[in-house]
Amino acid sequence: MFSQPQNGTSQTLLIDADDTLWENNIYFERSIADFISFLNHHEFTPEQVRERLNQVERESIKTHGYGIHSFGNALCRTFECLSVEPLTDELRERIRRFALRIADHPVEIIREVPETLEYLSSKTHHLILMTKGNPAEQMSKVERSGLAEYFAAVEVVAEKNAPAYHGVAEKYGLDHDVTWMVGNSPRSDVNPALEAGLNAVFIPHDMTWILEHAELGVPQKAGQKLLKIGGFSELRQHF
Repeated sequence: MFSQPQNGTSQTLLIDADDTLWENNIYFERSIADFISFLNHHEFTPEQVRERLNQVERESIKTHGYGIHSFGNALCRTFECLSVEPLTDELRERIRRFALRIADHPVEIIREVPETLEYLSSKTHHLILMTKGNPAEQMSKVERSGLAEYFAAVEVVAEKNAPAYHGVAEKYGLDHDVTWMVGNSPRSDVNPALEAGLNAVFIPHDMTWILEHAELGVPQKAGQKLLKIGGFSELRQHF
């Protein structure tokens, strides 16, 4: 199932950002835990509250996309669904602060990411950062991360699906046979990239967002490759 790239050949690596280059979901999980504690529901368990939030987030994404403001909207909507107390303007502001404080966290780079990016760029591999979400939020994290210098381009897309990967490949004239999507999400990084005819590298993360969980796909065509590694630094062993 898992195949190696051809050593010595220059490759194009489309690299995910959140929970691949830097920590992200851990901050959302902390805010969710605080929100559930704040709600303090006497009928539903914390697990049931979380399941309702997951459902609300799925719907919120369709209207508001990804990002902190969409998340804040989902928290408020969940409160409205479950609480007997009306959602006043004061309560709405308090709940939204659970989301907004996420933006205050410094960008926490994952271990050995800068060294690995430096190594990959020195080997003449072509690196493109490809992330989804709110463009302003994502570009802010890119700038604050100090990693932008390693990438030839940054692409922020509304959704990571096969058409998005086709679009980026067409925009930069990428050769599918030597182009890889690198990331932690089966749903957004691996499976749609394989569907689009690209190769993929899967780097599991313990805190991957539950809405990004999915069964890992398989190569769709002859010669297509899927590589699973234990950490970002292991890219140096394969490229």
